[in-house]
Amino acid sequence: MPSLYRYQSDTFRSHRLGTAKTVARIRRSVRSGQIATDEYILKENERLDQIAHLRYGDGRLWWIIAAASNIGWPLQAPPGTILQIPIDINEISRIM
Repeated sequence: MPSLYRYQSDTFRSHRLGTAKTVARIRRSVRSGQIATDEYILKENERLDQIAHLRYGDGRLWWIIAAASNIGWPLQAPPGTILQIPIDINEISRIM
């Protein structure tokens, strides 16, 4: 499984990530219902990169879960944190 702390590409499905701009779009789209999400409660010893790997097959996409869940940094997600996990990763590509 990829490490959370390894170098991350600055593109996602050929879209350049504008970080703050992209995160704001994801958050706005989740709030408005444009992006469907599953709610998940983070358990002890779970990390966002592990969940991204299970859901999307790529742990480097942890930032999408963080953005949708209004988490600024993955270490700000202790056990019990309620995550909003986008169901269809293609919806993220469409809003970028």
